[in-house]
Amino acid sequence: MFKVMVASILIIIFVLVIFVAAITKGYSYKHTIDPLENNPNVDGNEEDKDKNEQ
Repeated sequence: MFKVMVASILIIIFVLVIFVAAITKGYSYKHTIDPLENNPNVDGNEEDKDKNEQ
């Protein structure tokens, strides 16, 4: 019974370490945003659209 409990605790600690490593790697990822000049989905008339909506 003691061996099963020790094995279970080791597995839990291992999963916890892997989880923390994945979260840390995700938060340290540098996200980038394309500038609007180089975005093919924007036709450049965003300012005109904003004026028409008001």
